[in-house]
Amino acid sequence: MPDSVNEAERGEAYHRDAEAKIETFKYAKPEANPRPKQLTFLARTKLLSVAVQTVKDGGENNLHYHSNGDQCYFVLKGRVRFHGPENHVYGEFGPHEGIVIPAGSRYWFEKVGDEDLEVLQSFGRDKSMPDMARINLEPHKQWMEGDAGLTQYEEKK
Repeated sequence: MPDSVNEAERGEAYHRDAEAKIETFKYAKPEANPRPKQLTFLARTKLLSVAVQTVKDGGENNLHYHSNGDQCYFVLKGRVRFHGPENHVYGEFGPHEGIVIPAGSRYWFEKVGDEDLEVLQSFGRDKSMPDMARINLEPHKQWMEGDAGLTQYEEKK
């Protein structure tokens, strides 16, 4: 067989393999949970995770960064304020507003106001990095206890 036929077959197999992995999803706010912050994953691939974070009073996080990928936060309901080092405010966002946090950017965020926060989070992962690379720069919050992925610290140099 000519190489062009084999190449066309490989191309078609590539597309069919990818298309077989297409996912659909639907979100519904989770039932009451004792934790002040909950993550509901909607979809995951090798490169992308999509989730909704539901944050109640006390669900703020600590100063940290992700070394293995970029993140995008998009507010569905409520308000959120993103902070950086030394109390720098990156911005406050309401419904249909958001922020992109490149890998290595130090940040933390908090719910603002009385309404529960619901924020769509997408995380684009660098395949060459470890699966979990969330690095704390400040002590983790009490609600984070018991979740090994939230209690990893940067090694002092």
